[in-house]
Amino acid sequence: MKKIITAFLAILFFGMLLNCSSRNNREPHVQREWMLISFGDFTKDQLIKKKAKIDLTAEKEGGKIKGSAFMGCNRIFFTMEFKNKRKVKISGLGSTEMMCNDMNLETLFLESFEKMTKYSVDGHFLTLTDDKGNVMKFVAADWD
Repeated sequence: MKKIITAFLAILFFGMLLNCSSRNNREPHVQREWMLISFGDFTKDQLIKKKAKIDLTAEKEGGKIKGSAFMGCNRIFFTMEFKNKRKVKISGLGSTEMMCNDMNLETLFLESFEKMTKYSVDGHFLTLTDDKGNVMKFVAADWD
């Protein structure tokens, strides 16, 4: 009986060990590339023309995702942490510093993005909201 219990515990332990080591450190519901489709007074066509997007495909490090964004001119980088109860914390926002003809979208995005505090995922849509009710809506880039 003692051998059976020992064997059972060994199998259980190794099974848990394999499961933990093979577990991907990703959250597939948010860790994808997202195209911006609704933000401020910009039309969906304007956002598509600028190829406005955020990329959250990086592996999580310490519970945080090192993300990037593009709003038509500069490369934008940030850290994003998704918390319980649909809270999000965005920090470390920065960008390259090229001058472009039309930087209105990028400027407003940089002013607004770090203020987003809540998120929701509904199907293939990601919505970020700040405490004043301002909204950024994205659609998954891999969705047809």
